[in-house]
Amino acid sequence: MHICFTAQETAFREEVREFLSSGVATELRQILQSHQKLSKQDRTRWHKALYQRGWAAPNWPQELGGTGWSPVEKHIFLEEVYGAGLSPVSPFGIAMVAPVIFTFGSEEQIRRFLPPILKGDTWWCQGYSETGAGSDLASVKTRAVRDGDNYVVNGMKTWNTEGHLADWIFCLVRTQTEGPKQRGISFLLIDLQSPGIEIRPIITLDGAHEINEIWFENVRVPVENRIGDENRGWTYAKSLLAHERTGIAGVGWCKEHLSRLRTFITESSIAEPGQLTTLNRKVAEVEIELKALELTDLRTLAGIKTGQAPGPESSILKIKGTEIQQAITELYYEVAGYQGIPSQSDQPMDDAGFLQDLPYARQAAHETRTYLNFRKVTIFGGSTEIQKNIIAKAVLGL
Repeated sequence: MHICFTAQETAFREEVREFLSSGVATELRQILQSHQKLSKQDRTRWHKALYQRGWAAPNWPQELGGTGWSPVEKHIFLEEVYGAGLSPVSPFGIAMVAPVIFTFGSEEQIRRFLPPILKGDTWWCQGYSETGAGSDLASVKTRAVRDGDNYVVNGMKTWNTEGHLADWIFCLVRTQTEGPKQRGISFLLIDLQSPGIEIRPIITLDGAHEINEIWFENVRVPVENRIGDENRGWTYAKSLLAHERTGIAGVGWCKEHLSRLRTFITESSIAEPGQLTTLNRKVAEVEIELKALELTDLRTLAGIKTGQAPGPESSILKIKGTEIQQAITELYYEVAGYQGIPSQSDQPMDDAGFLQDLPYARQAAHETRTYLNFRKVTIFGGSTEIQKNIIAKAVLGL
């Protein structure tokens, strides 16, 4: 594959860069450059700015508000967004539940749920994993019992990223206990303001509140909020996971952070030539793997453009993408060394007086927290071991 961009694609890149160099994008970038996290309000402003430009939903059909971009233009957009130090909008609505709704949902569900997702008016989270049903997702036990025009839901979901910020959750629930476990699962859309829902925070290794447990006690969910047919939710779940795993590859994120890593190495206190040579070799090795990942990602996007759903290649992207992400964060941590230790202290980072004289001290602590947070990326969305099983079955025929 030859990576040469046409005049139209080059012009598109310049258009994106111009957009990212002003307005909300500049304000948010300043917050991120100080190693602070964006609030929900900040991220909603970003979503709405993209919506006003018509760029909020690159992978949606154009008639529903999608951009109509080619696979290469989507790639360019993500590359430029990450290169500007920003991120796309929260994926749970735009990139995960929305494709399920417009692919398998009713016309009424499309009219009801998609516009507020597109505009950034509603936030979503994912309700898949449970205790004992993570990698073995088909073992979900959260029950939904039909009662007239409602389901009564009881159970719990865990590892719910941004569940404490969300308005809605899309859930896999068990509606049938007989027969193969994959055939008794349904896909429900649940309003998180419904009575009987409790959200409990989980604090991650880096000290952040990012994920949650969500408990359901006799929660009534209208049958009209079920996507597709009862007991066929496993089919819809697999479709969503393929889209999620493709996005998890994070090619744009990797390219931007690898570029920043080179600067971080230059600004560090490392003086030994041998150590610098070793670090630069490791960076080059990651860069080679990243280029191969990028080509695979482009090929997958080209298939999606022709109407194909992401296939087993999404598992390849998920494995290599997350491994590369971890490799990059490990190199940051290797460079940061003991300078990253304050991120584990109970003291605020600004109070680490003995580090304030070092220009990269704040970034070192930030990168350590990123390293700790990214220990999870080879697990969520389907662990590396599960992805290898998928590849063995679908590609190798084992």
